[in-house]
Amino acid sequence: MKNVNYTPEVTQVIVDSYETDPCMDTVRKLAEIHGKTTKSIIGKLSREGVYQKASYTTKTGAKPITKGEIVAQISDQLNLDTETVAGLEKAPKAALVAVRDAVSVVREAAMEVVEFDERLEEGDFAFNGS
Repeated sequence: MKNVNYTPEVTQVIVDSYETDPCMDTVRKLAEIHGKTTKSIIGKLSREGVYQKASYTTKTGAKPITKGEIVAQISDQLNLDTETVAGLEKAPKAALVAVRDAVSVVREAAMEVVEFDERLEEGDFAFNGS
């Protein structure tokens, strides 16, 4: 006969408690109440499909971004194939962010020039000759 760690009733109590307040404090309290480890409770909640992994945030509270994602953004902004910029992800993250932001500023300025040229061609500007 198999030893049952969690009865259906206990499982339901754990799931309901966690769904009401999905945080690590709830997991710790459930572990203490039911005489289990926090890992055991997390494992059970995961098997039941309700556990929400804590999301990591940076010091500023933003979701972290990988160097690979920054390189992909740079290649997108420059309309380059990612293979063209292969190896760029080995650069320091701060340098990649600076390049991405600079490319974004330059691209935005270039778009303004293109819009100005298009308006100029359409005759949207009247020049007063002195």
